[in-house]
Amino acid sequence: MSVRQPLPERLRPTVLEGFVGQTHLTQRIEALLRANRLPSLLLFGPPGCGKSTLALLLAKARSANVLRLSAPEAGLQHLRKQLHGVDILVLDELHRFSKAQQDFFLPLLESGDITMLATTTENPSFSVTRQLLSRLHVLRLRPLGRAELLELGRRGAVAQEVQIEDDVLDLLASMSHGDARTMLNLLEYVAALPEDKRDIEGVRSAMPEIVSRHDKDGDNHYELASALIKSIRGSDPDAALYYLACLLEGGEDPRFVCRRLILSASEDVGLADPQALPLAVACMQAVEYVGMPEGFIPMAQTTVHLALARKSNSTYAAYINAARELKTQGRKGVPLHLRNPSTRLQKEWGYGKGYRYPHSYPEGWIEQEYLPEGLEDRRFYAPRENGEEPRLSAWWRKLQRQRPPRRGSGE
Repeated sequence: MSVRQPLPERLRPTVLEGFVGQTHLTQRIEALLRANRLPSLLLFGPPGCGKSTLALLLAKARSANVLRLSAPEAGLQHLRKQLHGVDILVLDELHRFSKAQQDFFLPLLESGDITMLATTTENPSFSVTRQLLSRLHVLRLRPLGRAELLELGRRGAVAQEVQIEDDVLDLLASMSHGDARTMLNLLEYVAALPEDKRDIEGVRSAMPEIVSRHDKDGDNHYELASALIKSIRGSDPDAALYYLACLLEGGEDPRFVCRRLILSASEDVGLADPQALPLAVACMQAVEYVGMPEGFIPMAQTTVHLALARKSNSTYAAYINAARELKTQGRKGVPLHLRNPSTRLQKEWGYGKGYRYPHSYPEGWIEQEYLPEGLEDRRFYAPRENGEEPRLSAWWRKLQRQRPPRRGSGE
């Protein structure tokens, strides 16, 4: 094998015994190899966890007629010609195919003419069509653990014919975030340093700036965003700032972060602090106006404000309750007195008859029914006792005491 090849490619194993990681799949892989026919698979996991390597090992263990392609380079017309005589197709980055392009594989898999071993870094529930996903067995791969990365590092040091201390390998493993390719690329960089620079201090000073890997299109994108929102919801400004930094320093689109903050301001803070939503919208406008990198300043302010604010999801829960009523009971007709009589015929039908205009009465309110027939006693909104919501709902509560009690949506 040529030494001009990158170290990750040179160390790619040719037999399953040399594969590192994914021990949780060992029994399933063994079962696949014992089966009469290898089923079509989708290997899903973060970059550098061994998806393509495992797919190639499985393919070559079952057939000599294997074709490996990456979705970005595989035009469908070109692919049709290349598939002639192929038993197993190893297709990297399946998510790069459009939904329409993915349909190309349906008849091939349905007929059994070809076995496809595809890989993706994106959650297949969102990136692969339901029809194609139903024809694939999904194997979920995990990031490599530190011990597994250290094992790869030692193999890489032997291949590079250099001595690298364990503390340096441990540093490289911590920088790799479970990514074998990153680990071996970093090791190759260190191996090229002068021997007196390969100790821990020399490596620290010589190492290029490493930013935590953040895959904007993969699961990490959603995991960090989820952690940010849950930290705000849990009123932990330190954790919220940490995940905000993870997103922004990892290259996340600030507009995506602003959208998350706006949703959190409405869903989690809500009426407990009615200024939270306009603040989050103003944050989005400020980021658009000042741009990055300074845009982190209003985002940090908004994140801390949302985390410190009192919380109420009463309006979010109220909508969910109303939507549940529609799904379970169907939509009921609008009461006639609430309908606008746009035509003479509608007026004859009783549209608008008996409607009382609230502004014509003291306090701008008069008792009348607004819910459809059959729902008169239903209540979807339940105010919380946090922040500003008791003040905002005080007058409404006073009005409710003048009306017959309604059943809550959970009853």
